Amino acid sequence: MFYAGLLLDYLKNYMKTRLTYRSDFWIEVLSDLLFNGLNLFFILVVFQHTQQIGEWNEHQILFVYGYFMVPYGIFITFFNLWGFTERYIVKGELDRILTRPAYNLVQLVLENMAPSSMFSALTGLAIMAYSWTHLGLGLSWYDPFVFVLLVAGSIMIYGGVYIFFTALSFFSDSPTGILPLLWNLQNYGRYPMTIYNKLLGFLLTWLLPFGFVGFYPAAFFLDREHWGRFALLTPLVGLVFLVFALAVWNYGIKRYRGAGS
Repeated sequence: MFYAGLLLDYLKNYMKTRLTYRSDFWIEVLSDLLFNGLNLFFILVVFQHTQQIGEWNEHQILFVYGYFMVPYGIFITFFNLWGFTERYIVKGELDRILTRPAYNLVQLVLENMAPSSMFSALTGLAIMAYSWTHLGLGLSWYDPFVFVLLVAGSIMIYGGVYIFFTALSFFSDSPTGILPLLWNLQNYGRYPMTIYNKLLGFLLTWLLPFGFVGFYPAAFFLDREHWGRFALLTPLVGLVFLVFALAVWNYGIKRYRGAGS
């Protein structure tokens, strides 16, 4: 209840701050939608020149992309620490965070929320619904529950990967520049893993498991016979990566000695 109240307080503060300049808020929302629209436009253009990518047709690829946007939109809403090293380590704002009673990582997440990114998740749901109707996929009573479970697993994978690499800032005062690279790699998850070579497929499945933030969970609904059981590994993979990342984060926090000279 303490953290739920904290979340509501931060959301209220965010809305009061952002809606003071409402045009800025809606421009930010529009920019996110336009960015996602460009990615969608790219997929549509590709299928003007081919009927399939690998063994996947246009609506299947759109479905994978739509799923990819759902956990990504939710994740980026609550985790936006791109400038963590410069702001919190170099400038010392982490000292302020550590003097408060709430868990430090929760405070950082809430302090950097970007609720406007939630529109990306809603757009992803719309794309999935559109593709679902054209693919003629059946709907079982348990599918909505499985969908929520898979999305939760995908979000945990995002959290685990990015928390781990953000935590590396505790061991080096200079930015590593790895996060932009990760952001580019994660985009591979919006396409089927079967179109990549074996080395890249292995990397995106087990080392940086971005295949589980898009393709594998989406494949549960597209081809349950071949991918159903494997897709259900998503929550387990997410839990493993998140627990490991939190362990590294907590160890790094203990090494932090403040920003004093």
